[in-house]
Amino acid sequence: MAGTQEYLAGLGVRDIPALTSPFDPGYAPSEVESHLAQSGHLMSTLKLSMACWQITDEQASRAKIAAARAAGVEVTTGGGPFEVAVARGRLDSYLELCAHMGFDRIECGEGFTNLEGDPAAIVERARAAGLRVQYEVGPKHEGPITPATVEELVGVASRWLDAGAVQVVVEARESAADVGLFDAEGRLSAELAEVFVDRFGFDLVTFEAPNKPSQFAFMNLFGPEVRLSNVRLEELLRVEIYRRGLHSDAFQQPNLTPPGPAAADTAPR
Repeated sequence: MAGTQEYLAGLGVRDIPALTSPFDPGYAPSEVESHLAQSGHLMSTLKLSMACWQITDEQASRAKIAAARAAGVEVTTGGGPFEVAVARGRLDSYLELCAHMGFDRIECGEGFTNLEGDPAAIVERARAAGLRVQYEVGPKHEGPITPATVEELVGVASRWLDAGAVQVVVEARESAADVGLFDAEGRLSAELAEVFVDRFGFDLVTFEAPNKPSQFAFMNLFGPEVRLSNVRLEELLRVEIYRRGLHSDAFQQPNLTPPGPAAADTAPR
């Protein structure tokens, strides 16, 4: 009897690398460890989101980070703690703490503060602490990205990538409404999303997609190659069956549905 992977290959399901970065907004360590055991092979990174990891029991946060690293999953911070640290003149202390905790990378951004530091200098300071950098683009409180602001934001993101950042993350918060690429009703601007993909390609840009409508909208638009983040751990498998065309809605999408068994499997015998 064939196993699940052989069965999926027979359906023509694509062999897709890990492209989703789920986030932990404060789950118990045992829950994170269970999700890693179940789905770690589907995670590109794991984000310990917001500042929750700073106020919970430190050993609990360390246990999550250690479990992810043992599963081969990079762990990143969210952008909020970086902004607070910079605003209060504590960036070096923050970098030291992140390295001490065992993070692999940090997220930088200007979602609710103004950053005056040079991207190259910040990336180098992070690198000196043993950390990689990803940059989150887009404001948190000023409404969605517009055609009038998108080029400026793309320019900022380009400077961070040129400085050594490994990824650009497009803001959507936890709502995907009236923020980032989404209007007040949660509708995705395909035109603006395509600007980021056209400029950076699928390897360098990740779109925050915190709920089912936003997740499905990105995959319907771009197909299975799109990178997504801010996906709750309990929603990761739903995202991944959609990405592979195994969800009933995805099965109706020509760019997602599996092509079917190989011809050799269907030939008369």
